[in-house]
Amino acid sequence: MQQTAIYPDLDGRSVFITGGGSGIGAALTRAFARQGSKVAFVDIADADSEALVESVKTEGVKHTPLFLHCDLRDIAALRDSVAAAQKAHGDITVLLNNAAHDERHAVDRVTVEYFDDRVAVNQRHVFFAAQAVLPQMQRAGGGSIVNFGSVSWKLRQGGMPAYTMAKASMQGLTRGLARDFGKQNIRVNTLVPGWVMTERQLKLWVTPEAEREIDAGQCLAGRVMPEHIADMALFLASAASAMCSAQEFVVDGGWT
Repeated sequence: MQQTAIYPDLDGRSVFITGGGSGIGAALTRAFARQGSKVAFVDIADADSEALVESVKTEGVKHTPLFLHCDLRDIAALRDSVAAAQKAHGDITVLLNNAAHDERHAVDRVTVEYFDDRVAVNQRHVFFAAQAVLPQMQRAGGGSIVNFGSVSWKLRQGGMPAYTMAKASMQGLTRGLARDFGKQNIRVNTLVPGWVMTERQLKLWVTPEAEREIDAGQCLAGRVMPEHIADMALFLASAASAMCSAQEFVVDGGWT
């Protein structure tokens, strides 16, 4: 799938992506690198992330993506990664809070420790990443923050309530931060992917029965691919969406 638009204002911009080493995150890393952005991304999957950097490098992009190993449950490590990205690429003006993990869990088996871990993996780091980049965006005169949600809670999907709770909370966080940051020319939006055909989803969950569910649910034929999500992220990061903030942008083939 080819990239569909070029946004000149993204050329040379300092971009920070969480969970940028695989799946949707890898598509984000590649898409922004192709725009000429200076991309730094964090992930815990070293092999996948290093392979992605080498792959993107072969495309002849202006700036090779910078991979920083970081477990986002460790907020001090996240702050260090943001500082390292700023040192390498200048003040961050695009933050993509993509990282999450949709691990299934039965209600009767959830412990307090597991619940807290799911919040740390799927929710807490989003706020602290935004907090960490705020001074940089202020110095730069503005920026764009994109928090990634999920259609799972909109579809009343069961089997992972801590995940759906965390993803539903993105709308509240987005709207609160959009108000707090807006007068400083910092836009905050939520990007809500549908059922995206990542390698992980295809391996674990996309069965023939699931295919029929997708066909019945989506208004559009075909499948939502990681690149479709990246295309929306590019728009939200760029000046093309200059007056969009506190909003929810859904890319799900018309399912919800």
